[in-house]
Amino acid sequence: MDADERRRAILEAARRSGSVDVVQLAADLGVSKETVRRDLNLLERHGLVRRTHGGAHPVESAGFETTLAVRTVTHVPEKTRIAAAAADLLGDAETVYIDEGYTPQLIAAALPRNRPLTVVTSSLATACDLASSENITVLLLGGRVRGGTLATVDHWATHMLSGFVIDLAYVGANGISREFGLTTPDPAVSEVKAQVLKAARRRVYSGVHTKFGAVSFCRFADVTDFEAIITDTGLPASEAHRYSLLGPEVIRA
Repeated sequence: MDADERRRAILEAARRSGSVDVVQLAADLGVSKETVRRDLNLLERHGLVRRTHGGAHPVESAGFETTLAVRTVTHVPEKTRIAAAAADLLGDAETVYIDEGYTPQLIAAALPRNRPLTVVTSSLATACDLASSENITVLLLGGRVRGGTLATVDHWATHMLSGFVIDLAYVGANGISREFGLTTPDPAVSEVKAQVLKAARRRVYSGVHTKFGAVSFCRFADVTDFEAIITDTGLPASEAHRYSLLGPEVIRA
């Protein structure tokens, strides 16, 4: 295996599993840890991965997006804490939007069941999870179903949203940065999220720390559009403060 083949194998492993570990890669590929680190540094310079302590995770782009299956097994403790903190912001909202993705799915699971709620969602998984709840009315947006995320998109979904006024929207993104705002790889997904922001009185962003500083293809919101940003303690306090200076409350769960 030459260097290019090795780097392709590393990238494929990162995209398949959601992250890679230097020690494990060195053992699997039969090379030194330093060789793996150099490969990861090169892949990061090319914008294909982002380095983490001891490894890396893939960067989502117009040509690549992690599937829901991968998202359900990566950073699960952090996502669970984020979801609990997000549900605490519900307040007196009676209508709620739950975005596609695993963290929003966990937020839906953390919502109270002892009061009436109407939940609008593009996520088939979330709709199925909530459908049997006695006090929750679920409205699933129509449209084309994306195979990787099991979420609905296109004009059917945006048309439905255009007729709603939603008290609180829980929105995710593939990347969030102070310069470029919130981004996602797929234009169809971006259109749905943008319409959600127009329909919602209150907006909360939730996402793990690895989303911060990442920039994807389609921009759908500014950081200033949100009342709160919820992430985990992997985001340094100093960086959280920089985001808070733009307006939102930043909660590190």
